[in-house]
Formats: sequence, C-alpha cells, structure tokens
Amino acid sequence: MDAQSYSTALADLRTVRDQIKRTRAVLMKQEADRDKLIIQLASYVKAKAERIAPAAGLSVADIVTLAPALAPDRLTTAETGPAHSEPDVPAADGTKSSPHPPAPAGAVAHAVAPAPPTPPAAVPPPAAPAKDPARAKSAAPDAPRALPSIPDGAAGNGWFTHTPNLVSTPPNFTQQARSTVFLDTDAGVLVHRSETYRLDLADTSVAAILTAVFQTLPEGTERIYVTAGDPWHRDADRYPYLRDAVAAWLNAPTPGWRTDTGRGKDRMAGHFIHARHPVGRYQRDNGEGHVEIRSVGEWFDTGGDDPATVRDAFVLLWQALRRHWTDAVVMGSPSQTGRDLWTRTIPTRGQHAEGFPVLSEELRGLLHATAGQGRNELVLPPRVPEQLPQLVEYDRTFAYAKHTWKSPVGTPRRITAATFASWSEKEQTRALYGCGHWQVRATVPDTWNHVGILPAPAPGDRAWHYPAEPGTTFTTWAGGPEIHTALTNPLTPWKIEVLDGILWEDGKPLDDWAKKLKETWTNLSAQAHFHGDAQQARAAHLASRAVRAILLYGIGSFAQRPRMVTGTTPRSTERDVPPDAEIIGFDNELITWQKPTGFSRDPNAHPEWAAAIWSGARAALLTQRHRDDNTYAGALHTPPGTVIAFRTDALYLTQSHDWPHHHQPGDYLLRGQLTGPLAAPTTEEELLTLRNAGRAALTTRQEA
Repeated sequence: MDAQSYSTALADLRTVRDQIKRTRAVLMKQEADRDKLIIQLASYVKAKAERIAPAAGLSVADIVTLAPALAPDRLTTAETGPAHSEPDVPAADGTKSSPHPPAPAGAVAHAVAPAPPTPPAAVPPPAAPAKDPARAKSAAPDAPRALPSIPDGAAGNGWFTHTPNLVSTPPNFTQQARSTVFLDTDAGVLVHRSETYRLDLADTSVAAILTAVFQTLPEGTERIYVTAGDPWHRDADRYPYLRDAVAAWLNAPTPGWRTDTGRGKDRMAGHFIHARHPVGRYQRDNGEGHVEIRSVGEWFDTGGDDPATVRDAFVLLWQALRRHWTDAVVMGSPSQTGRDLWTRTIPTRGQHAEGFPVLSEELRGLLHATAGQGRNELVLPPRVPEQLPQLVEYDRTFAYAKHTWKSPVGTPRRITAATFASWSEKEQTRALYGCGHWQVRATVPDTWNHVGILPAPAPGDRAWHYPAEPGTTFTTWAGGPEIHTALTNPLTPWKIEVLDGILWEDGKPLDDWAKKLKETWTNLSAQAHFHGDAQQARAAHLASRAVRAILLYGIGSFAQRPRMVTGTTPRSTERDVPPDAEIIGFDNELITWQKPTGFSRDPNAHPEWAAAIWSGARAALLTQRHRDDNTYAGALHTPPGTVIAFRTDALYLTQSHDWPHHHQPGDYLLRGQLTGPLAAPTTEEELLTLRNAGRAALTTRQEA
C-alpha cells in the first residue's frame, strides 16, 4: 500500500464510522420504541410474557425485566452454560440437547475459624424452580448473584447420596467408526482417505456442500470436517450476532435432506448452534443416509493447514490412541472421544468393580452453580501501570493433566460448621487437603497488595471475580486446593471461616485414563519435534493438540451442564414457541429458540471430578512447587502490580521469570514476549492483540 492508497482507505474508514454511528442511533431508537410497546402491552390485564417474547424477539426473562408484573409463576434458576465452549471453556458432547507445600502444623488453627453453627439460609439447587427470579434480578441488576447453600437438617442431609440405578460402568459394545472426509470450503478441496478431490461448490450453503460431497463420493460418508472457510459465517454481515447467522445456515432448505432425528441407540440428533463450532446433523428424506457437518476447530487450530495434513493428524491420533486402547475410535468431538475412552478404563475388578455411582441431582446442581471453570481475569489500572514495560505470556503445558492423580470417590459426607469446629487441628488440616468442596467466608488481609485468591460470585450468569481489596469479606464456594492456597500462600494467610462443606474419599478414577493420554501426548509431541518430514511433523503436532483437547474437554464433559434443547418455530405460528424458551435468533420465516430441560440421566456425569481439577488448576496459576528444582512458580511469586491477566491456564506478566520447564504437564512455558512500552490492555480484544503480537515476536527471535 502506498501513501495515496493509505489516505484513501482512511477516508473510507471514516465514512464507515459515520455510517455505523447513524445506524447505531437508529437501532437505539428502535429498541426504545420496542421497550415502550412492551410496557404498553403489559398494561393489558390478560397480557402474558410468553406471548410477547417471540413477538419482540426477546426471552421471557427479558420481557419480565421490562415489565415485572408479567413474571410467570415458574421460571428456572438453572444456569445453563454452552455444551460446546470456546477453547478456554471445556466442551460437552455436542448434542442438540447439550448438557468444564505442606502447611505448618498450626496453619489451619491460626487461619481457619469455625463459623457459627447455622450456615446461611438455604436456597434450592440451581436446577430447581424458584419463585420469580426475574423480578429479583430486575430489583438489583448489578448485585452479585447469591450462590446456593445446602438446606439445614434432614432436607440438606438427604442430598448426600447417589442417584438410584445410575452408575458409570465399562461399555459392553465396540464403538463404531464413521466414514469421514475433510473439506476446505474456501479452496473447494476434499480429502477422503488418501485421495484428494476438487469440488465445484456452487456456494457454501449446506445444500451445496452436501450435493458436491455426495456427487463426488456417492456412498458412505457420515462425517464432514470443515478445515477452513467457516461456511456457517457466510451471511454474518446480515445478522446482529454470529449465532443468528449460524442458525440460519444450519436451518436453510436442504433439498433431499432433513434434520437428523437419530438412529438406534445414537442420541446425536438435531443441530447444535454454536457461534464458531456448530454441528449440523442431516438425514436423507427416505431416512437411510445420515451425515454430520462439524468444525475441525473443536480439536485444534489448523492455522491454514490443508485438508490432507489435517487428515494425517487424525490418522496419527487414532494410531497413537490404539497403542493404549485396542478398540479406540476417534469420535465427532474431543469430549465424546474423551468420555468414551475413559469408560474403557473403568476397572472390572477390585474396589470399584461395580462402577462409579452418580451423585444426587441436588449435589450435581449445587456443583454446577458453585464450581467455576478456568480463571479468566484482566487486571486493570491502577492495579497495574498504565504503560507496561513488556508483556510476557506463560502457558501451563497440558495443564489439566497434572491434576488428575486424585479425585473424589464414594458417598460424600456433609461437614457442617459445627462439625468442622469440633475437629482437632490435624483433622481440619487433613480434611482441607482432601477432596472437598467448601462454603466459606473469606477475608482479604488488611496488608494484601497482590491478586485475589478465591473466586467469588459477580454480577452476570456464571460470572466470577477474585476479590483482592484489603479487608474485603465475602462468602463463596471453593475447592480444597484453593482453600489451601489462601491459608498457606507465600505472602499472608487469609482468614477462612468454614460454613459448610462436602467431603469425599480420595480416589483415582481418572488416573489410568490420564496417564495413557499423557503418554500419547508425549509420543506425538516427540514425533512433531524429531520427524524429518515437515508435513508429518506438523500433523503430529496437530495430533498432540487433539490429545490435549480430548483430556481438556473430556474433563469438562463430566461436569454435565443442564441440557439445552434447540428448536425452530415458523413465524406464522409464533405462539407455539415454548413459554420457557429463550429466543436466540429469527428471520423472516423461522424463530430459533432454546430451553433448558434439567439434568439428564447420564451415567457418566461426575461434576465432582471436574470441579476438583478446575480448582487445582486455578490454584496452580497462583503457586506451584517444583520439587526437583526446589523452587516455586506462579502469580504469587511475582512482584505486586506485575500480573496483567489470567486466561484459563495462561498467565500474562510485565516481567519474565526463570521458571523451570521440563516439557512436563503443568510446567510454565514461555509462549510470547512483546517489548514495550505498551498501553495496558483494558479489554479482552486488546489483550489478545498484544498476545498474538508477543507470540509472533518471540517466534521471530527464536528463529533468528
């Protein structure tokens, strides 16, 4: 670009800016007019929120927020998370109904105070109905949400059991592989086995893709992985949100095909709407052929790799898994694959030969509402300088694999405040080192000058923040590793009052599964490093990333979020939209909605395992001991004011540190380093821009 082109582009940019301003002003006026109409409709004595919601293109909760008098008697308090998450949020199975240093002997006695015997007032588990939560939300929209507690007495004690006749047991069948092809919709390149084909795609609609693929390969294709092109975003500029564009793409007419309704014992039916990694499932009108279209981005970031390299990566992955599981099958998503492989490590002899029973629905609901996932926090000025000397990124290698060696098993015990207070220091210490989930009242020390340690509920759905202001007191739930960190951190012990708790026996239900995946990851990483063929080395690297995804999202799938059903209703019959559904998109013909249906009877639902691993990973971001090197790493081992951000298993600092890295799970790897001065990021977008620049700068220095 020359100077003249640069000036012209600047002028064009200003024009677009002005157009956006005008459009935004019009949109704001239209939204204000819509809200007035809603309030006007609410004055009608027979007005119902479930009738107004689809007409307004809003959810029932949105209508009730504007007109509290319309609040129905039944609204769910379930916090429904996405079944597929972005890479920093573990995914579920991708179906339509989607469901993530020893303390000194006196440390606990000095830092932990028994709470008054009566815990905070109990509230129902998150999946149970509550009276008019929307009205409460409207009254205090910016207040932190209240986390549920365990009810007093027999009502709460009744939660501490397992769901009858629901147990994780080894499968009695062999998983069947699906014939898979790999498609670059930008280049029109299709790879099936060792053959490469050029497709003449009329466009990138579902109909055009299915027509082209099945004209080229008439029989047998059951799964299409899109490696590049993101065809579901082809009309993104016509919709206010990506999910709307994705929904329209998935539901567009497909002559000769219809939405899949499942087959046999296969529950994979219907589409899954996700902004970046959707799943489209289709079957022929005669019901004989079934095919799904998926994004390979569920497994790894291809970075522009061609379909042949991606296909080679899946072959290497399958071969590597087969060394540990003779019946291994690579399924549609990492979470599906991870859970299937885990079931094949469930012991058939010994202590757990009868399997692993599933917790009561009440405890699963409690864990869903109170056990967050990875820590994502951006620290803003004045807690950090306005100008940064540099931005240094450390990433914990294959982080979750380090925290699978111990997990909760058996029937949980309730540990009330009174019970905890009656224990000796040794018993308290042992309990907090064990597999537990604790409701505590925490107080930040008056002299504290670093980042927060414990998660606390923040305004918003499933939002968490980490209080760090000296003297702040808050009530929250946290896992044993985080409570331990608060008590024994290298700066100042926090005051912790135990209000209630859930305590399990220590076990190793995930150890065999995780060890096999770690060995697979190590072998593929070595191939990527030492292979002489550049394409095969790249394929091995992608395969190693896929193993990471299998473990990461496999763990997330144990969390079992409340299931979400997605559906569509013609605009002409909008009153048929379910009354408790949320409108997530609409066009001239269809309304797309989703609604929670509570927890399914999933025999492999173990949110206690996911919660324990997530807590351990969050604690390791703060402090982690390296025994062989006799040193520590983590945010609390950096000077105050130098931590810029946490992002799941990554740490962003203004200083570099000589932390050990031996290519082992959990080690801190230097991923990026960008020299300043730099303006401190104030949004996630700004942070990611700096992160990408830092990674590129470090790669350039390493290759020089």
